[in-house]
Amino acid sequence: MKRLTIGLAAGTILWATGAHARPDTRAMTCAETQALIQGRHAAVLTTGPDTYDRFVRQFGNECDWPEVPMSISVPTRDGQCRVYRCEEPVFTFPN
Repeated sequence: MKRLTIGLAAGTILWATGAHARPDTRAMTCAETQALIQGRHAAVLTTGPDTYDRFVRQFGNECDWPEVPMSISVPTRDGQCRVYRCEEPVFTFPN
C-alpha cells in the first residue's frame, strides 16, 4: 500500500508541475520549432500564455479535406517564425 501511495504522489507531482505540457514555441528557436513539426509531421504547440494550435508539415496528408496547410507566423525565442496549420482555402472568383 505504501508503494502505491508513493507512486500516486509522484504522478500527481509530475502532472501538477506540467511534465506533460505542450512544447512552447516561445521557448524554442524557429529552427527548433520547424524541426519538431517536421519530425512529428504534426504537433500541438503552445504559442502564448493562453493559446495553442496544431501545426503541420507543408507537404503531407495531415490535414482533413478540404483543409490545406496555410502559412502563418508564430512567436519563437528568436523572433517570428513561419509554420503551417490546416485551414480551409479561401477562393476568390474574378468579377
